[in-house]
Amino acid sequence: MNRLKNKVAIITGGAAGMGRTQSELYAREGASVAVIDIDENGGEQTIAAIEAEGGTAKFWKVDISNEAQVGSAVDEVVQAFGQIDVLINNAGVTGADKPTHEVSEAELDAVLGVDVKGLFFMTKHTVPHLKNAGGGSIVNFASIYGLVGSQELTPYHAAKGAVVALTKQDAVTYGKDSIRVNAVAPGTILTPLVKELGSRGPGGLNAYKELMGAKHPIGRLGKPEDVAYATLFLASDEAAFITGAVLPVDGGYTAQ
Repeated sequence: MNRLKNKVAIITGGAAGMGRTQSELYAREGASVAVIDIDENGGEQTIAAIEAEGGTAKFWKVDISNEAQVGSAVDEVVQAFGQIDVLINNAGVTGADKPTHEVSEAELDAVLGVDVKGLFFMTKHTVPHLKNAGGGSIVNFASIYGLVGSQELTPYHAAKGAVVALTKQDAVTYGKDSIRVNAVAPGTILTPLVKELGSRGPGGLNAYKELMGAKHPIGRLGKPEDVAYATLFLASDEAAFITGAVLPVDGGYTAQ
């Protein structure tokens, strides 16, 4: 408990899945949580869950691919909570499942707009406030698909590769300001969305879990909590000498 006591954390994509799990965990660990998402209903549910446990949180409806919305929301977070100490760039979309030669410009832009530009805008507008706070931590969401190739989701691969590069660039750039920038690279995580998608296949969810679990040496798929605790460590002062790292949270997928 209290690993983030007296800190203010922004978490994008906090309306569901890994974002909601992180939002609730961070609040339990003492942070005031600013939940940013385009899904207003889901965001308010996250806030309600946090407040029911006695935590402090507030929701902002934001399309992070829109820089003006991002800038306004970040300023409002500071007005509401007084500072920003942690930014979790969790929000993302997977987009079109096509090879490069079949991807349209609109399909590419849809993924890059959220996964790269959205992350970029959030960092751009948060960094000045982290400087004012004397430093802080940014945790970006890359993916195993930013580290290795596969037979699917080409725009997503391109976006997550960019996240890996930007993480290292920003770590070098802002180290002098005591701002640490790291990333996690999750494997297949059993979020509600993944469960729903997996249940559509032959044999349903159990068959999907068996098929995909075999690709992870640890023998199972990840849980949102597995990723949340990894980002919690990177966000906390326990990781004070770690920056520019990309931490696979993948059950050994990329070790093969």
